[in-house]
Amino acid sequence: MADTCGQVLLGSGLTVLSHPLMYIKVLVQVGHEPLPPTLGRNLFGRQVYQLPGLFAYAKHIIKIDGKSGLFNGLAPRLVAGTIGTVVHSKVLQVRFRILFTTTKEMIARSCATIVTHPFHVITLRCMVQFIGREAKYSGVFDSIITVYREEGILGFFAGLIPRLVGDVLSLWICNLLAHLINTYAIDDSVSLCEIKNCSQAVTGFFASMLTYPFVLVSNLMAVNNCGLAGGLPPYAAVYPTWLDCWSHLSREGNMSRGNSLFFRKLPAGKTYAIEQKRFF
Repeated sequence: MADTCGQVLLGSGLTVLSHPLMYIKVLVQVGHEPLPPTLGRNLFGRQVYQLPGLFAYAKHIIKIDGKSGLFNGLAPRLVAGTIGTVVHSKVLQVRFRILFTTTKEMIARSCATIVTHPFHVITLRCMVQFIGREAKYSGVFDSIITVYREEGILGFFAGLIPRLVGDVLSLWICNLLAHLINTYAIDDSVSLCEIKNCSQAVTGFFASMLTYPFVLVSNLMAVNNCGLAGGLPPYAAVYPTWLDCWSHLSREGNMSRGNSLFFRKLPAGKTYAIEQKRFF
């Protein structure tokens, strides 16, 4: 119990610190570009037109909503984090007769994801309200009522499937790569602790890069056609399924949109629309 409480407190602290980053990332994922491209330099010192990065975007939000505006959607995210930590811990404590460690971890993560997804949906919608300056989702309980009234139970699980698929793939890719690195790429003289830290960092980054499209599609489906400007045309088409969303993003070359918040290059073949604050 003490370990779980410690994990909840640590997780909550990290959530608060990282929330502005996630907030800006979600707005970029949806396609909201409130600031026009500016002339800057890339990593090689060459002058190129770039989209505003993390800090410029944060200043824009602060200018409109103040510093507290960077924490829109924090409350449901904290609730999701707390519940997810508890569920994950409880599932891991269940004794399964014959299960690999990765399979057990997969079950625990999946259970936590399913239970907390309704709060994840509310978090994303609280963030996306910034685009249309709406106030439809103003609190955890009021938002629960709003989602249920307008979309029923299924509304709480919008975007769940690609999120689950991405989580499962990320876990297996990460563990498989870690096993290969620990077995074939690292010398026996290196300590076990150093091996684990190195392999986890490398494989975690690589797995997140490979499965990012699932994160993007999941977040877009969570806000798609929910009555907010950020989930309706012109920001997004109305997608019948997440596969339609995936297909559309793939055709447009937007599968990595929002993956980086620094040195953001202009989308190829797109025109910036000042009034809509996005690219077409």
